[in-house]
Amino acid sequence: MVLSLCIVFKPYLGPIHDLNLKLFVGDDTKMLMLNDTSSSLKIAKDLVTQVLVEETRSSLHVIEDERVVPKNTVNATGISQQIAKVEDNATKIFINDTSSSPTKVEVEKLETRKVEQPLCVSEVRTEYCQTEGDIRLHGKSSNVYIASRKTTILAENMSWSIRPYARKSDAYAMSNVTKWSVKTSQQVPQCTKNHSIPAVIFSTAGYTGNHFHEFSDIMIPLFLTCRQFNGQVQLIITDKKPWWIVKHQAFLKKLSNYKIMDIDIDDEVHCFPRVIVGLKRYYQELSIDPQKYSYSIKDFRDFLRSSYSLKRDSAIKIRDGNKSKKPRLLILSRKTSRSFTNTNQIAKTAKGLGFKVIVMEAGRNMLSIADAVNSCDVLMGVHGAGLTNILFLPQNAIFIQIVPYGGMQVEWLATNDFAKPSEEMNIKYLEYKIRLEESTLIKQYPLDHMIIKDPSSIEKQGWEVFRSVYFDKQNVKLDVDRFRPTLQKALELLH
Repeated sequence: MVLSLCIVFKPYLGPIHDLNLKLFVGDDTKMLMLNDTSSSLKIAKDLVTQVLVEETRSSLHVIEDERVVPKNTVNATGISQQIAKVEDNATKIFINDTSSSPTKVEVEKLETRKVEQPLCVSEVRTEYCQTEGDIRLHGKSSNVYIASRKTTILAENMSWSIRPYARKSDAYAMSNVTKWSVKTSQQVPQCTKNHSIPAVIFSTAGYTGNHFHEFSDIMIPLFLTCRQFNGQVQLIITDKKPWWIVKHQAFLKKLSNYKIMDIDIDDEVHCFPRVIVGLKRYYQELSIDPQKYSYSIKDFRDFLRSSYSLKRDSAIKIRDGNKSKKPRLLILSRKTSRSFTNTNQIAKTAKGLGFKVIVMEAGRNMLSIADAVNSCDVLMGVHGAGLTNILFLPQNAIFIQIVPYGGMQVEWLATNDFAKPSEEMNIKYLEYKIRLEESTLIKQYPLDHMIIKDPSSIEKQGWEVFRSVYFDKQNVKLDVDRFRPTLQKALELLH
């Protein structure tokens, strides 16, 4: 009887570690047969990871700036998430299917083991990398290190190059933007300073100094990238311009609760739980696509109003019951090019129609210009960077853009830089295209000159030549009689 029992039950008298496990990976149900031993937890994970890596490796390709992205999507992080999910499933199967469960320490070690891989995105206007985990930043060398563990699926020293300024297709603008490297490595420098909040690295090079580009290339992208953190974010500037920080300090203090970090000559190794290199940006100027992002241009304008403590949310109605109100008209002046040569005459005409007129130039004092624009119901000016201040106008205000002489190229810029964005801002748009007789170019060139006859031929000579003529050498003398109906239309829209 004893001999019979031994024969029947022999398969079950051996070590419990001989239990076979079946793991299913992916949709095509590849099966792995694993023998449970003291090291089977590691073997299960390694084999599962190996299969998935081989499957996903073919779906990756390297693009010209050395960033790795999936062929069918820009979300490279999805691969990491998929592998992590399989690893979690492997752990669960192992624990459920064996009577010899791993120790608590082994389980915790596997559960906390993560595969590090940045999400690097390349879009029409911008590129950026989002990293999370053990991130180490060294400013002096312009490097961001992702501290990889030995179990990572990523190759050693894989790197991505990012110039953190949101106008990537403009070679001239990007030429003076510092290039940052995002690297994965097991050999990383030791932390000298630890931080508990996310960090965002961006450049103030490019076209900084131009009011329009400061908002379109930096301010709005900063909002899109950082607003999600509700102030709990460290802003890190490369290519720092101190005057720019002073100019926009009210906005920056509202965006982050921490002092801005100047990183270029910093020899410390800063460690963060999350770092974003570069800024998110919608491809259209002064715009945000609310379907793509969590915010709209209205949210940005509300944020600006809060940053500068602006009082007015909506433009006045000229008739409010029995009480008449006088609308305020702001004429944006310019000192050099595209300036009005008859500002006083324009102001006199506007006052005669019932406007209270303010004339001012858009300078670097943002508190002053924001307050002045917000106090007005109508803003008018010649096409140029100063018109970016329509962002501070109250809802339902009127914006009048004076389009200078210059043909289709000038009209295209006027439409895409300000006309379309203003409509998304819930601002009522009016446009006044000047005639040749209202341009000072007619005094500088004969009527048969190509600059007068055919602006498109000048455009073919390149942007710099075109700009030097139609933007840098042209001023405007409005025909006030011809312009009067535009002002009257603005009054009608305020009723």
